[in-house]
Amino acid sequence: MPQRKLLVLLLILYFAIIFLLMTSSFFSDIINKRFNPAAILDLDSSSDSAGTQSPRGGKVLIISDFHMGSGSRDDFHPNGDMVKRILENYYYKNGWYLVLNGDIEELAKYPLSAIRAEWAGMYRVFDLFASAGRLYKTLGNHDEDLVFVKDYPYPLYNVVRVETPLLPLYIYHGHQSSRVYTDFNNIIRLSLRYLFKPFGIRNISSARSPYRRFHVERQAYRFSLNNNCISVIGHTHRALFESLGRFDYIKFEIEKHCRNYPSSRGEERERIAHEVMALRQELGKLKRAERRQGIRIGLYGDELPVPCLFNSGSAIGKKGVNAIEVDSEKIALVYWFEEGKGMKFINRGWYNVEKLAGCCRSVLNQDRLDYVKAKIELFNAKP
Repeated sequence: MPQRKLLVLLLILYFAIIFLLMTSSFFSDIINKRFNPAAILDLDSSSDSAGTQSPRGGKVLIISDFHMGSGSRDDFHPNGDMVKRILENYYYKNGWYLVLNGDIEELAKYPLSAIRAEWAGMYRVFDLFASAGRLYKTLGNHDEDLVFVKDYPYPLYNVVRVETPLLPLYIYHGHQSSRVYTDFNNIIRLSLRYLFKPFGIRNISSARSPYRRFHVERQAYRFSLNNNCISVIGHTHRALFESLGRFDYIKFEIEKHCRNYPSSRGEERERIAHEVMALRQELGKLKRAERRQGIRIGLYGDELPVPCLFNSGSAIGKKGVNAIEVDSEKIALVYWFEEGKGMKFINRGWYNVEKLAGCCRSVLNQDRLDYVKAKIELFNAKP
């Protein structure tokens, strides 16, 4: 019995230390004007001394968490060829900027030389963007050792600030919200390389724990809320649009269909009923998978969700890849997948699907930035 009490006390002490460590000054550094002036991507338009407007403009793709490795246990292997094709044939050819938002190389498990040899074609595509001045790359907890590589070919940033005509977007990986990663990443890296990798265990970190995801998202949400800006993160592998994950978004979708149901007729009425049933089933699966009963407090507490947090998801999804697209007027969460595959809800006919060389692109959600800004201002105002 005394041993059991001692074990309980040690566990309590352990979690208390972890909680105290999960704070950081990183977010205050983001808004410091000296943080890194080179990492600014301007989508705004400016006027010269004569008053002539000169559009800087452009479109930005934000994508993260490739976890490129080497060999049969490489997490990126199933989607790698598709990602290379869409980056080169869609985004590069159409003049997009590319922001690689952390954890692109899986240095926790593999040496950089092996990764570069395995993914030479992907680096060739990165070179295309870089040579055109359209590549920005942030650091994640799995690839932050790149700062020690003398001949690494691309500039590396902790944060990229995107200026739009309406409000700024801060793009950062997201792990910086926890000093567990910033201070103890070497221990985590050794565990991944010599304990998890030999047994074929996929990446864990925040992507595997709803509680850690909650903390990362909560910290980024509070920063954006307090500074009237937008944060775009990765790290958790959970796509978010306007601070809503798939779980919360489905509830809004069900509500929308219920409002349309009374006025619908015939086939449309049956279609809505079928979609609501499918969404309810998906909601149940997500609830069981996330064990949401254990999370008593939501990301937003009792308040209306302020649409200031976005997450690009990851490029190692089992059925496709998520990303965030931004231009000077709108922001969108997109989903790419191989033709004939993809998530079931995409194939039920409620989303438009654009086909490109065997790949399919679907816009899951999209809004105007002026609308997002208005919601941030109105929802963030104190009553």
